[in-house]
Amino acid sequence: MKVLISLSSFGAAETARHGQLWCTELGRQAGADGVEVRGELLRDAAAELPAMAGLAAVYSSPEGLWTHDGHLDEAALARGLHAAAVLQAPRLKMAIGGFGDQSHASLVRLKALLEGAPQVRLVIENDQTATAGTLPALQAFFAAQAQAGMGLGMTFDMGNWHWQGECPLQAAEALAPYVCYVHCKGVQRLPGKWVAVPLAESVAPWRAVLRALPASVPHAIEYPLVGDDLVAVTRDQVAFIRAAREAA
Repeated sequence: MKVLISLSSFGAAETARHGQLWCTELGRQAGADGVEVRGELLRDAAAELPAMAGLAAVYSSPEGLWTHDGHLDEAALARGLHAAAVLQAPRLKMAIGGFGDQSHASLVRLKALLEGAPQVRLVIENDQTATAGTLPALQAFFAAQAQAGMGLGMTFDMGNWHWQGECPLQAAEALAPYVCYVHCKGVQRLPGKWVAVPLAESVAPWRAVLRALPASVPHAIEYPLVGDDLVAVTRDQVAFIRAAREAA
């Protein structure tokens, strides 16, 4: 089981100050097996992506695959596939955006576009929105793509379900057959909002969720990594994720 670091874990301010290449090297020093590069945190994609070529396991696009009115966003997909190709990242992570009943016909087109980029595997993440972050929405999508003969995998974000009032354990039990990548994210409730925290500080049943998910797929840290010695903090959290997965 590989432990990755989603580079958003270092925070927008830190990645803006140092860049994601610096964060990638920090993760390597801390013993991580790879990183997830975040599209929304790139300062200069034309320069940064080639500089990180071969160093990333995943490229995370901030764009949805379908527009709010249910049309396949081919331009967003093309941008994601291009970025992943430049990075030489084997996986592109996106959310389904506004996928709905009216979107089913476009799965044929999506399948064709993905067959034209076989070096990159698209994985679908549950985000924090009503259209792409609830169990019914994800179940409907994965059923539809399976019927279309696509076989897409899922990035299961353990924490994002809470933003839509969903049960992460119920989601894990229902979607586990599709899961090929796990985002480890604990949560706590503050007045009026949820926030991401390390698993050890989470109010969610994260151990039970881990037990319900595949053990051999990559697991990424996606919660704040902060401290005076970031390498030491990150090393401790990488070790924690490994131990937690083994204990589950």
